[in-house]
Amino acid sequence: MDNCLICERIAWIKENKNPYFVRELKTGYVVIGDCQRIKGYTLFLCKQHAYELHELEPHYRDEFLHEMAVVAEAVYRAFQPDKLNYALLGVGRGLHMHWHIYPRREGDTPVPGPVWQLGKELYDEKYSPAGEELERLKARLNEELDKLL
Repeated sequence: MDNCLICERIAWIKENKNPYFVRELKTGYVVIGDCQRIKGYTLFLCKQHAYELHELEPHYRDEFLHEMAVVAEAVYRAFQPDKLNYALLGVGRGLHMHWHIYPRREGDTPVPGPVWQLGKELYDEKYSPAGEELERLKARLNEELDKLL
């Protein structure tokens, strides 16, 4: 768990230092993405430090997947995309399981396809929400989570 980016982000949540934190659920934490090149980009961070779904106890895994689906529905309702893309990835310091939920819209990438084609632009700091914009994103997502939970 040392040097784990997701564990660091969760620690910031617990210390009330993560400005992107939206809500705690039973199996994970909902956060708005640090960069919003894809508006409404949201993550769901697993509370347990595990690399793979099969490493979770079956009941916990089922609840984690259920909660991810609820978070995704809230993202869909809050940001009204054409389609949602889901990714459960992990490399480098991000091996700790976490879902990426991208609300996709026609024309949000130069050509149709995965967000990864944007390269470094996807995480460019110029797309980092702050102040009122960040609070508005979090409020919209929380409002939809309230309706679903």
